[in-house]
Amino acid sequence: MGSRADEADDSPLQCGADAAKHFAFADGYRNLNHGSYGTYPKEVRSVLRDFQERVEARPDNFIRHEYRTGLLDKSRAAIADYLGIPPNSCALVPNATTGVETVLRNLVFEEGEVMICFPDVYPAFANTMDYLSKRSPLEFRQIDYTLPVSDDHVCEMLENTINAIKSQNKRPKVALFDTISSIPGARMPFERLTAICRSNNVLALIDGAHSAGQIPLDLNALDPDFFVSNLHKWGYVPRGCAVLYVPERNHHIMKTTLPTSFGYGASFANNFSDTGTLDNTPYICVPAALNWRKRLMWGDKKGDEAVKAYLPYLAREGGAAVAKYLGTEVLENDERTLGNCSLTNVRLPLSVDGITGGDSVKVEKITAWMMRHMIEENETAVYVYSYGGNWWVRLSAQVYLTKDDFMHAAKMLEKTCQRVKDGSWQGKDVNMDAVRLAEQ
Repeated sequence: MGSRADEADDSPLQCGADAAKHFAFADGYRNLNHGSYGTYPKEVRSVLRDFQERVEARPDNFIRHEYRTGLLDKSRAAIADYLGIPPNSCALVPNATTGVETVLRNLVFEEGEVMICFPDVYPAFANTMDYLSKRSPLEFRQIDYTLPVSDDHVCEMLENTINAIKSQNKRPKVALFDTISSIPGARMPFERLTAICRSNNVLALIDGAHSAGQIPLDLNALDPDFFVSNLHKWGYVPRGCAVLYVPERNHHIMKTTLPTSFGYGASFANNFSDTGTLDNTPYICVPAALNWRKRLMWGDKKGDEAVKAYLPYLAREGGAAVAKYLGTEVLENDERTLGNCSLTNVRLPLSVDGITGGDSVKVEKITAWMMRHMIEENETAVYVYSYGGNWWVRLSAQVYLTKDDFMHAAKMLEKTCQRVKDGSWQGKDVNMDAVRLAEQ
């Protein structure tokens, strides 16, 4: 049976205003927080809805005989080819959190074994390590530093931590680190960190939530022990969809999925093929999303190359323009490696101590108020956070944005910061649980 996926338009699209016409944003809405939830073009939405209609037309036939026996394998093969990995070593999961959690809960820790993480570890994973440490012999060590620091410093800290653990007659078993950290949004030297782990017989578990579709990746060359990346953030796949890569040498570690699936005891890929009844149609939109990005152009660059050139360019140019307008700075190290991605972090012209007196509850409330105010009053989505004694805003570059969108955000941020100084946030009802649980 044919589908809209087989009738895809292949006409070229220029990054910027031309590409923006292909996204479903409300009139006037500017999304500079793509990094939190991602989005996808209308053409991919049509493919998604077509699959959903086919499911409902013949549920048993589609799920049993089309999805499980063909469409899912086609999607896995497509993303495997894109990432340079064998299809039998990759699985599709709902999100990066599920992928990393699945790995963590399959690892068996013995007395004296230590897990290493970094200061920018995703909060959900820090919580998991805390939980596991109370139910198993797991001990975890968190490396401590505040960005901006050099890549050399980050790598040296990992080596020092490994050596310190060994000097205590303990075994550093696994290290969890990002390709691009979430808060702040900064590129990490993950290639070097992976090599350090390999040379020290430490398992490398890479949280690549923000990497697939954003930065060049060759997982075969990188050779991590475990790698997870969202596809719904920078890959233009509908939510939620992520890829979990486990090389064949580690398949034996991955004994179960979360929850344990009907494929328990089967091959790695089959184990993940049916983990319960969900709307898995986003999984089978991967080929459509990859095909859509082939249409994009910027200058003489096409497809994936155009995306991965335009996004970091816009992030650097846009971030610098916002910082100049606000009279502040971009978070960057001397080597300018933190910003080698599609995220930029700009300090806001506000004094945390001056406004809050160091009250952490006030800091959280003001942070939440600014984000909500930017959306409700200014139709502009950004991610505001406090870090290192300052307020910062993380801005995401994307193919549907231009430098003008960054300047619009700068003007709205200036007005919002002035309202914070005026005390407009006071007395506002803020659901702090919703803030703390929000996706970064």
